[in-house]
Amino acid sequence: MVLTIIIAFISLVVLIILHEFGHFILAKKFGVKVEEFGLGYPPRIFGKKIGETIYSLNLLPFGGFVKIYGQEEEITRPESFSQKPFWQRALIILGGVFSFWVVAAVILTVVAATGMPKIVDDDAEGNLVNPKVQIVSVVPGSPAEEAGLEIGDIIRKFSVSNFQFPVDKVKEVQEFIGEYKGQEIVLTIQRGGDFFDVSLVPRLSAPSGEGPMGVALARTALKIYPWYQAPLKGIWATGQLTWLIIKSWIMVLGSLFSGKGLPPGVEVGGPVKIFELFVDIGGLGLTYFLQFIALISVHLALINILPIPALDGGWFLFMVIGKLRGKPLDQKVIQKVSAVFFYLLIALMVWITIRDISHLV
Repeated sequence: MVLTIIIAFISLVVLIILHEFGHFILAKKFGVKVEEFGLGYPPRIFGKKIGETIYSLNLLPFGGFVKIYGQEEEITRPESFSQKPFWQRALIILGGVFSFWVVAAVILTVVAATGMPKIVDDDAEGNLVNPKVQIVSVVPGSPAEEAGLEIGDIIRKFSVSNFQFPVDKVKEVQEFIGEYKGQEIVLTIQRGGDFFDVSLVPRLSAPSGEGPMGVALARTALKIYPWYQAPLKGIWATGQLTWLIIKSWIMVLGSLFSGKGLPPGVEVGGPVKIFELFVDIGGLGLTYFLQFIALISVHLALINILPIPALDGGWFLFMVIGKLRGKPLDQKVIQKVSAVFFYLLIALMVWITIRDISHLV
């Protein structure tokens, strides 16, 4: 667990560094001076100047920043951000957002080349690694729920009396359950990296659509793609992931604005919750761990592109407004608005973190 948390922390730090590097490299590409490259937010703990840039480590561990010369004030010098064409300034601002998508695509390319989890048919063959039967839903009040089975659990084998039956196909599970309805059976379950036995009695008569155990099952496996297909699969999977997240946000916002509150199963979490999920998913193996990092990377891309002051999307919005009105917005106004939203975001993150910690105690 400790090792997983350390790896998770390093992974998040690397994501932040690569995000800021997206701004940094494009600023350098277009001849803009970068005054500071910071990990975390001030106050500063440590800083070292290399060339024209200070590289710093800061106290508040909720992100990072790149201080670009001429971004927050009009400076009429060639190396100033404010003197560059609109398209160059836009790319510098959005470079960090794009870097999150690039990271996700690279990670998912590696996953595709080494084994990407997917649902497969019982008769599927070819390039499949570790085929298994997983629980994808549990009916409330069913034998499965009473036995403590959860979504994501893997059914590895059945035991009746002294007989054991390993399974890796949904049909095998269904046939076994059908044969032993009304009798006590033992399931060997894998949950993360843990294996344990669960006893239950499949119902002789179950409500329509629920089945004797009260679960829905799917056969999953790792599908390995050839090296020449893996990059395309990684890019496609990143696009799919982006669209799924956007749809989920629309669903949540629709539920909130309609007064229904958060939909069932939806939970707002901060860094502590993310580390909890890292620990849980880390037990499933490296492939799932990498996929979760890609998921976080896409989430961060979409959050950063939102038109909220203090985020990349907010800066881009100010630039677009200035472009449409024919002159830049007052820098003092931008700074004040961005500062207000920055402190609101920090306060929100601190509140969520304290709440998540209190739930752990």
